[in-house]
Amino acid sequence: MDLTYPPIIVAAKTGFKLLGQRFVMTGTEHVPRSGGVLLAYNHIGYVDFVYGGLAANPSGRLVRFMAKREIFDHRLGGPLMRSLHHIEVDRGEGVASFRTAVDRLREGEAVGIFPEATISRSMELKEFKSGAVRIAAEAGVPLVPVIMWGTQRMMTKDHPRDFSRGKTIALTVGAPLHPTGADPVGETAELRSVMSRMLDETIAAYPADEQPPGSWWLPDRHGGSAPTPERAEELDAAEKRDRAARRAAKRAQNRS
Repeated sequence: MDLTYPPIIVAAKTGFKLLGQRFVMTGTEHVPRSGGVLLAYNHIGYVDFVYGGLAANPSGRLVRFMAKREIFDHRLGGPLMRSLHHIEVDRGEGVASFRTAVDRLREGEAVGIFPEATISRSMELKEFKSGAVRIAAEAGVPLVPVIMWGTQRMMTKDHPRDFSRGKTIALTVGAPLHPTGADPVGETAELRSVMSRMLDETIAAYPADEQPPGSWWLPDRHGGSAPTPERAEELDAAEKRDRAARRAAKRAQNRS
């Protein structure tokens, strides 16, 4: 039973209207109207979960997103995520989330996954984990690539929130892939290549007046000022070190 998801969708769409957002969605016909399907998304902002489900909305599907355990541990976010039947991912116990996703897909659900695992500071695609192709292959379902663009302008790493009106949100849905699992590395590379091309096409089609040269949300090679992938990796590494230091300090404080 989905008691929470339908009103959440209504509330979200009302919010989109209040924000005066314009949506450009292409290829949504690639999402099957029934049966298990795994949707693979790029990850550029904290609100990607909110907008990602729209790719399957024209097909009448509700997407169950795979999300990190920390969100489920939150006192408010956790109950909401569980009520929406999203899938908890514990990076230390990946087998459990893998099996849950496969089971949901075999039950005919639409599941959403972020192969990059974390938000990209460069707005380019990061390296992909092989989980997406392995899950799709194990469940025997199509793997549908989805690119989002514009969501990073509202809420992402290293930048203040901006929910001002009039932003365009683009979603590009690609033709399904059918991984077999025989070569997870090669099939993951194929998925990333397809999504990289889709990302370039989506950026090129985005309204030019909303992403002038030098825009912080635009990749360096597209004329923006977002960090290069190499610089983004350095920032990611620094963030991990800071997080580890905070955890160590908290453990030390708890012991004292």
